Formats: sequence, structure tokens, C-alpha cells
Amino acid sequence: MQFTVVQRILGLLLALFSTTMLPPVVVSLLFGDGFYESFLLAFGLTLATGIMLWLPVRNIRRDLRLRDGFLVVVLFWSVLGTFGALPFAVGAEPNLSVTDAVFESISGLTTTGATVITGLDHLPPSLLYYRQQLQWLGGMGIIVLAVAVLPMLGVGGMQLYRAETPGPMKDNKLTPRITETAKALWYIYLGLTVACVLAYWVAGMSFFDAVGHAFSTVAIGGFSTHDASMGFFQDKPLIEMIAIIFMLASGVNFALHFLAWRSLNLRPYLRDAEFRTYAIVLGALAVITSSYLYLAEVFPNASQAVLHGVFQAVSIGTTTGFTSADYSQWPGFLPVVLLFASFVGGCAGSTGGGMKVIRFLLLIKQGLREILRLIHPHAIITIKVGGKPLPSRVVESVWGFFATYVAIFAILLLLLMFTGLDQVTAFSAVAASMNNLGPGLGDVAAHYGNISDFAKWLLCFAMLLGRLEIFTLLVLLTPAFWRK
Repeated sequence: MQFTVVQRILGLLLALFSTTMLPPVVVSLLFGDGFYESFLLAFGLTLATGIMLWLPVRNIRRDLRLRDGFLVVVLFWSVLGTFGALPFAVGAEPNLSVTDAVFESISGLTTTGATVITGLDHLPPSLLYYRQQLQWLGGMGIIVLAVAVLPMLGVGGMQLYRAETPGPMKDNKLTPRITETAKALWYIYLGLTVACVLAYWVAGMSFFDAVGHAFSTVAIGGFSTHDASMGFFQDKPLIEMIAIIFMLASGVNFALHFLAWRSLNLRPYLRDAEFRTYAIVLGALAVITSSYLYLAEVFPNASQAVLHGVFQAVSIGTTTGFTSADYSQWPGFLPVVLLFASFVGGCAGSTGGGMKVIRFLLLIKQGLREILRLIHPHAIITIKVGGKPLPSRVVESVWGFFATYVAIFAILLLLLMFTGLDQVTAFSAVAASMNNLGPGLGDVAAHYGNISDFAKWLLCFAMLLGRLEIFTLLVLLTPAFWRK
């Protein structure tokens, strides 16, 4: 383990992250909310820490190894979550404890969208903007952004990129150099964000709300500048329709967006098995939700039932976490089926959370193969995706991921119930955190402010597990990782 190399990179990344606290200063000055001093203090502390880490090892020029990359990724998200909490902790508003501030920061950076803050409509605009910006930065992974920048500072990026995206990914290198890959992904991400801002603005949002909600929509985050979330704009159904479109787009593998943009046709989407499964799952969920809402007469007419049903199905299914209504109070099995949909989540290589559609697809195919093996015990049956057979190593890794996911989920569930939470609250809190969804059921349907500090730290760990797809974080806990 090259700790000096890790320290140098962490210092550079932390110094880079400190600059993200300057835009809220501008927002504070524009709106005159008087909150700019908190951001300047947070900027100074973060920058100073980054420089102090970097200075002693600034002349280290050794190559970064994959093992070092895993450590950098985990340390950076942990440290960044801590320093990202500073504006929440040092300001007079919203007067959060250290635990709540870290929870809010990690929830934003991991694009979970779980919040401990109430009274959003009365918070300073600069703090509201900062929350949304945290999600936007976390959406594609700040490490991927750093991959595009660090080579200019003399640090290679392929190891970091591989550590950040350990899941079953296609087209890991869309362009010959990893730097160009990171830039291509960010251009697409930025383009979607700008288009979403303009669409929201034209549809009737204020420019401030349009920027804030575009940040969290494209990031599949779910933070809002209003307590009512998207329900604040319920008199403007066009806004919900726009949100549906951009949530769907952001839940798709960004590699497909790149390939479609480069070839200027839709064939990459149509040929992709994961995308087809993604569309089928969300389509079926939208039909079931809308039909049940209509038959149960939850809304006065069919158009509202369809709009709210489709919106909530896409929002929860992609793990965005926006709400146009309190879905936790919907009748029958709807709240639970929507929560279960978040376990599937978005596509691999998207800003969505969950276990990812490709893993869900492979689990189904593996289950069907085992059934066929019972019928034909001597047959050699291969699993194919997109007409191509998959190596057994990939299928094994998916089963390993699923087994580990279930085991960790059960442990966290029991620990939360140990803190005094009821079964529904504990189950939904773990699901919403590990799937980077946000809103849960029971006592965490509206916010997470009323649960214990110990429960919040457990959920912070769950959010990081979900954002880093479990193994990136767990590998650091194995003795073999630290052996020479």
C-alpha cells in the first residue's frame, strides 16, 4: 500500500472539492441571505486541510495501483462527506448537530435524498442551492470528474475509474483514454442538466428552482427546495411530465447515451438488453400503479391517477425519490411494491441506485437456467445477454453481490430495530439508504430527523455501501487487502 501516494491524491481532491463551496457564496450575495460567511469558513477549512495533506508528499510521483485506488475512493467519499457537512454545522441555520450535518451531506453526495431537515421553504437560498449542488456533484461520481482533471496534475486515472465502477459495466472505456471517457460522460451529464434546467424554467419554475431541481433530477437525487417536493408544483402538470422524461434518461447507462450521440441514432438503446428490461420493469410498474390508483379512486379523475402513478413509479423505480404526493399513504400494496422496485433501480453506468437492472436481469436468467438444469441435468446451458454468452465469472460475481447485499441488509435491519424502530420503518430505511432512494415508509416517510443518532450513522454507512456498490467499501475490511 502506497500511503504517501494516497495522501497526495486525497489532498488534491479535497482542495478541489473546497472550490465547490464558492458558488453558494455567490448565491448568498445575490439573494442577500447573509449566509456567505459559513461557506467561506467551510471553504477555508477544507482547502487548508487539503493543502496540509498535499504539501508533505507533493513530490511523490509513483504510479497509482488498483489497491490504492480503492482506498482513495472510500477515503475520499468518507472525508468528503465530513467536510461537505461543514456548511450545515457552522451556520445559524438549519442548526444541525454534527450527526445530522454529516447525514445530510452524505445523503446528498450519494444522491440518496434522505433528509433530516424540515422547513425547507424557509431556509436561506444559498443553503438550498448547496444541497442541490451536492447531489449534482455526486451524481456521476466526483471521482470520475477527478479522473478528467488529475492527469493534468500528474496523476493517472484508470485505477480510480475502475475502483469507482466495480459493477458489471459495458464499454468501460468508450474512448481510447480514460480521461477522454470521463470528459465524454461529463459532457453528456452537463448537456442533460442544461436541457432539464431550460425545460423546467419554460414549464413555470423560477430559475432558481429550475436549476436546483435539474441538479437533483439528472443526478437521480431527489432533494428539493420545498418540503412538498414536486407536489409544490402540482398545479403545473407539465413540470411532472418533464421530470419523468429526465428521470428516465438519467436512469439509463450513460455509455448508451454516448454511443447514441456519436452514431446519431437510437439503435444502441434498442439493441441493449438491459435498456429493454429497464423499460419493461418501469412500464409495468407505471401501469400497475396508475390502474390501482384509478380503481381505488385515490384521485378525482383518470388523468391525475395516471400522472401521479407514472411519476411516482418512475421516481421510485429509478431511485430518484421525488414525491408528487405522499405515496406512503396510498392504499393496498402500492407503497411496498414501489419500494421493492427501488431494489432493481437504474441501469449500470447511470446515476441511479439500487442493485442495477443488469444484475436483476442476470439473476432472472440464472434462476431460469437452474430450472432448466433440473429438467436437463446433462445439458450445457449458457447465459446470454444481447445474444452474447457471458463468462461464468460475471454470473458468479452477480450472485456474490446479491448474497452479500441480502446479508448486509439483514444485519442493518436488525441493528435498526435494536434502536427501537418498528419493522416497517427499519426495513424501508435500510432499503431507501442502500438503494440510494431517500423517502421510506413509516417514521421515515417524510424525513429522518426523528430517529436516533446511532441509526443515522448506520444509514450513512448503508448509503456509502449503496453508492460504492458494496464491494468497493467491504474490500477495505478484509485482512487480505492490507497484506503485502
